[in-house]
Amino acid sequence: MRQLPETDRDAIRIAQDPQFTRWLEQITATGGCSHPIHLSGSTTTLDGATGEIIQHYDTRDEPGERLLVRCRNRRATVCPACSRLHAGDTFHLVRAGLLGGKNVPANVRHRPRLFVTLTAPSFGPVHGAGERCRPRRDRAECDHGRPLGCGAVHDVTDPLVGQPLCADCYDYTGHVLWHAHASKLWDRFVIDVRRRLASSVGLVQSRFAQHARLSFARVAEYQKRAAVHVHSVVRLDGPNGPDDEPPAWGTAELLIDAVRASARRVLVRTSYGLAVGELALRWGAQIDVRPLRIDGDGSDDDAVAAYVAKYVTKGASETGAGTDHPLTNWGDIESAPVSEHVRTLMRTCWRLGGIPGYEPLRLRAWAHTLGYRGHILTKSRAYSTTYAALRAERAHHMGHADMPDAVTERHWRYVGSGHTPGAALLAAGVAEDLATNREIAREERAVQGRGLDAGTASG
Repeated sequence: MRQLPETDRDAIRIAQDPQFTRWLEQITATGGCSHPIHLSGSTTTLDGATGEIIQHYDTRDEPGERLLVRCRNRRATVCPACSRLHAGDTFHLVRAGLLGGKNVPANVRHRPRLFVTLTAPSFGPVHGAGERCRPRRDRAECDHGRPLGCGAVHDVTDPLVGQPLCADCYDYTGHVLWHAHASKLWDRFVIDVRRRLASSVGLVQSRFAQHARLSFARVAEYQKRAAVHVHSVVRLDGPNGPDDEPPAWGTAELLIDAVRASARRVLVRTSYGLAVGELALRWGAQIDVRPLRIDGDGSDDDAVAAYVAKYVTKGASETGAGTDHPLTNWGDIESAPVSEHVRTLMRTCWRLGGIPGYEPLRLRAWAHTLGYRGHILTKSRAYSTTYAALRAERAHHMGHADMPDAVTERHWRYVGSGHTPGAALLAAGVAEDLATNREIAREERAVQGRGLDAGTASG
């Protein structure tokens, strides 16, 4: 008789456990998390006035004497269940800054708002998508004797897209160092936009904050050439942020002009010795600035929020521009499932990271992201709500919030993480069922909405 695979045997073992029902409740509560955190401990809620115990919870009564909680990893490649939750939170965070809600006033939709895309500069010619790779007009070959065009029209899915036409010509050092300073370049950009807005209306730059406030949310995305570019929502408010109307001079046209000028002007100068010399790091020539309509039905704003939410859950491995886990040695680089172009960027990070002058950049620690060390999503404080506030709101909705006028004592410790093979199989099934139920509910709401619209039109 053929023996069942280990995963199936383990799943049967779990299903036959007397506490299986409670274990399944825990897995469902985590949304089918792929890599849950295991905690052991207790929580006791006391009446603040009398000291009477209102509520007590202890993991000694749980399966395995532990409680499973979400890993909260944003990457879909690591945990699809938690990444879906993170994408939903990101959607609401960005949308609230566009249309209001989550303690943001609805009139923000009438403020000057832009959707801005800033790209990295060129580090060398690469194969492009959608048009023929033609050589430069002044020369057909590079200094290494390789053609500066291949004559082919590449589909966007072609693995050649984004790869250098000549790896020896490509500025891998510049690419890595640009990534290492991209967050600083963004900070300089935001500061310069404020300065330009002030100067354009005759304000002293130091007094800009007394008249207006610039708010933003931005997401970093890897292009096919493995270079980061930035998508950002930029909004102009009054001095107290979303609660204040912007000054009369604060128009979308003025904001557009300031953004374009700053994107072309700002730079970060840096020097790392004779090996590289001084570098002037700038944004690329491709700059896209689009005003968001203030008189629409909100569909454009929803599309922007969905676009940002989509990319915030993508890991480096999913985009083909790195890996989701740090590299610990040269062997990790050589065995990584990436293109030769990306592997060369990783090698460059590792090589530069071993030179004393580059130590502050921690390039080896960030070799898996090709030197980029900024957060995938960042926002200014006054743009909208926070992830923490959204999680607290969800906990309150589910009845997990602390009671008013109560004292809560917590004693917890970490005891492990992850699933056994059988548990992972069952958790994946739970996550799939929950996703299916959400999709069905979404479709039902859409159908009901169309029905209401039709009824209103006929009435």
